Amino acid sequence: MDGVAAYAEALSVAVSSLNSGKLRSFLTLLGIILATATLIVVMSMVHGMDVYIAEKVSDMGTDGFQVQRIPMLGDFDPKKLLELERKNPKLTADEYHFLKDHLTLTREVGMEADQRISVRYRGHDVDAVDLMGMTPNVGVISNIQIAHGRFITELDDRKRLEVAVIGSDLDEKFFAGADAVGKTVMAGGKPYQVVGVAAKRGSVFGFSRDNFVIIPINTYFKTYGFRPELGYSALALDHSRLTEAQDEVRALMRAWRRLRPNQEDNFGLLASESLTGLWDRLTGVLSTMAIGIVSVFMVVGGVVVMNIMLAVVTERTYEIGIRKATGATRGDILRQFLIESSLLSASGGAIGTMVAWCIAVLVRVATPMPMAVPPSAVIVGVGLAAMVGLFFGVYPAKRAASLDPIVALRWER
Repeated sequence: MDGVAAYAEALSVAVSSLNSGKLRSFLTLLGIILATATLIVVMSMVHGMDVYIAEKVSDMGTDGFQVQRIPMLGDFDPKKLLELERKNPKLTADEYHFLKDHLTLTREVGMEADQRISVRYRGHDVDAVDLMGMTPNVGVISNIQIAHGRFITELDDRKRLEVAVIGSDLDEKFFAGADAVGKTVMAGGKPYQVVGVAAKRGSVFGFSRDNFVIIPINTYFKTYGFRPELGYSALALDHSRLTEAQDEVRALMRAWRRLRPNQEDNFGLLASESLTGLWDRLTGVLSTMAIGIVSVFMVVGGVVVMNIMLAVVTERTYEIGIRKATGATRGDILRQFLIESSLLSASGGAIGTMVAWCIAVLVRVATPMPMAVPPSAVIVGVGLAAMVGLFFGVYPAKRAASLDPIVALRWER
């Protein structure tokens, strides 16, 4: 109980000391405030993007993957990209049907093509709309939910019907709460009867994912020909067979394209785990940069705290002499100054946390960048700041504790 009382007394003295010099304390803490704010802003950005990628970016799920003409992951190299554009042949409908007939480790495999068009309804136009031709099972593979009506069917695709599913942006723009199902819109100059409205999907980095028209893939071919830029998407039998399913697709693609064993793939595979791996690499770079910046700020802030605490020890030399003369031990003096330096730095950490929270809210509201302050960031920020104060407060505290009470009492006030 005496120990608790001693710590409570030391904490009370530390708070009084900080309150007596608010401006000096604040200026002392600028480095720690900047370090904590930087750390929490970076952690908030990484956390926000982790949640965002998990919820928004990857519609493939844990057992889905895509086949692309050009691999989209890895280091960006414009020269390499141009080479792949020249070397990699387009995916074709015949290749898709070959895969569909021979795959054994997937429960669904679909094909899609897309381009940008303008859509009109009763004199109202929307530009830069994604027109996507799909096999009907892509709705299941990509987890496209329907709010009203239905999705395209095998019958629609087989008969090449002019039917469409529209995104919620077009539904709100053209129909404003009225039932869109059964209406006819002009997409790319062609009439399509709306059979369904997709549920709202939100946006990615400020770009809407609801500004689209989906039509059957064979209707797309009938209008735009058989040589568009295609992509395939598939679902493995289950997550545990994902790698095997991708290997099977790779083997079949290489066989269809007659690639020799020593030749590289002239296509790319993309799974949700690949996206996660790419993001992990990016966050690793961000974290490394943040650690470097935070370390510099923390060291600078810690040195300033140490200098201020040395000044405080000098200013309160007489007070230390009085306390020692009235029975305070070296441990009491040491504890008091360590608590004071830790509290000083922790206060800077708390202010830095509030600054970072304000920045996160401002960025989230004013930009497409998703940011979310995780509780762990607050704990790490304030805790790290307190540890810096404790570390850099050891020397001033030892200096105060080692003062001779007789010499201290003779100190000129």
